[in-house]
Amino acid sequence: MSRPSSLSLLGLREFALTAIPFLALALGLLWLVYLVLDPAPPRTLVLATGPEQSDFAEFGRRYARELARFGIRVTLRTTAGAAENRRLLRDPHSGVDAAFVQSGAGEALYPVDEDTSGRQLLSLGNLFLEPVWIFYRADAARRVAGDARLDRLPQLASLRMNVGAPGSGSDNLLAKLLDANDIHPARMSLQRLAPTPAVVALLEAEIDALALVSSPDSALVRMLLLTPHIRLFEFAQAEAYVRRFPFLRSVTLPRGTADLAADAPPADVRLIAATASLAATDSLHPALVQLLVQAARRIHGESSWFGPAGEFPNGTATEFPLSAEAERFYRGGPPLLQRYLPFWLANLIDRMWVALVSIVAILIPLSRVVPPLYALRIRSRVFRWYRQLREIESEAGEGFARGAPTAALAKRLDELERRVQQVRVPLSYADELYALRANIDLVRKRVHGGAPPGPGEVG
Repeated sequence: MSRPSSLSLLGLREFALTAIPFLALALGLLWLVYLVLDPAPPRTLVLATGPEQSDFAEFGRRYARELARFGIRVTLRTTAGAAENRRLLRDPHSGVDAAFVQSGAGEALYPVDEDTSGRQLLSLGNLFLEPVWIFYRADAARRVAGDARLDRLPQLASLRMNVGAPGSGSDNLLAKLLDANDIHPARMSLQRLAPTPAVVALLEAEIDALALVSSPDSALVRMLLLTPHIRLFEFAQAEAYVRRFPFLRSVTLPRGTADLAADAPPADVRLIAATASLAATDSLHPALVQLLVQAARRIHGESSWFGPAGEFPNGTATEFPLSAEAERFYRGGPPLLQRYLPFWLANLIDRMWVALVSIVAILIPLSRVVPPLYALRIRSRVFRWYRQLREIESEAGEGFARGAPTAALAKRLDELERRVQQVRVPLSYADELYALRANIDLVRKRVHGGAPPGPGEVG
C-alpha cells in the first residue's frame, strides 16, 4: 500500500476512534428511548368474543384474519357473552387483552352499583347496534293476549321465556328492562340457555319466547325472522325506554328488510338497541389499538339494517373512557406514514419521531466536539515528544555550564529522532511533524555547542 493511502487510512481510523464515544452516546440514548417507548407491539393478542354462532364469535374471526395480515396472532376466547367479557377484562389474571362488550350488560341494575374494581378499561369505539330481539310463538301469544301480536313486556310475564345464559349481555339487559316494568324474575318462568339451544327449544315449543341482543348479522336472528309462526316483539314504548336508559337507542326495522319477496317483516317494527363496542385494558400496546380500530373501520364501516355506511365505528358516547390512540384515529384517520410505509416501520417512526428529534437536538451541539478531539488526538502524536526534547535541551544547558560531556545527550537525541521518524500523521498535519524534526535539529546544534550538524545528524 502506498504511503499516502496508508496515511488516509490512518486519518480515518483516528477519526473513527474519536467518534466512538459520540456514537456510543447516540446509540445509548436510542436504546433508552426504545425501552421507554416500547414501539414494537406484541405478536399475540387475546380477544374475548361470545358464544359459538353468535355475532361476536363471527366478528372475532374476522378481526383475527385482519390482524394476521400484520403478523399478529389473535387467540379467540369463547365466552358466555358481554357480561363475562367485562369480568375477564377487569381480571388481571385472565390473560384477555380486548373484548366485545355491550352497553347495559353490567350485572348491577343501576349504574351506581357497578363493580369497577380491577384493571382500568378503555373503549376503542362503538362498533354496531345490537337490537333487543324478542321472538315468541304466535300460538303462545294468542293464549295470553287473544292476539298473535305482543308489544309490551308485561304481556310476556306468564310465558316460558329464555333470557340468555348467565354471563351474557342479554341476561343482564333483560333484567333491567323487567325491573323497569315492575316484573320480578321470580314470578316468571325464565330459562337461561345459550342462543343455539334456546332457538331449538323455541322451535320445538319447549319455550314460548326468547330474547337475543345481537346484530342483524346473526344467522339465528335472520332465520327466526323468516320462520312461520314465530313473531318479533315490537317495543311500542321504545322512546320511553330510551329516555329511561341512556345506553339504549330507538331503531326501526323497515318492512321487508329481512326478505323483500316474502315481505318479512310485514310492517315496520320499532325496537330498542344496545351498542356493541370494543374495549381493552389500559395496558394494551398502542400499536395494537391502532390495528384494532383500523380493522373495525374495515369490518363495520359498511351500511347496515339500522344505519348508513360510515356511521360506525365511532368514538362518541362510549361507556368507558376512549383510548387516546383510538381518539386519534377517529379524529384524523390512520397515521400518515402507515398510508405509504409497512406497518412495522411506520409504527416505529410514528412512536419514536418526537424522541428522535429531541436526541438529534442534543447530539448536534455535542457533535461539534468531535473535530477538536480528532485534531487533539493527531497532534498528541507529535506534541508528546516535546517533553523529552525540552528535557534534553535543559540538560544540555546545564551541561555547558558545568563543562560536562555531551555524548550521552547526543545519544538520547538520536534515539528521540529515530522514534519520531516512525510517527505517522495525516498529510494535513505533516507540517507539525516537520516542525518537530526542525526543533530536534535546533536542540542538536545546542548540544554540540552551536556547531553545524555533521553528516547524518539531521533527521
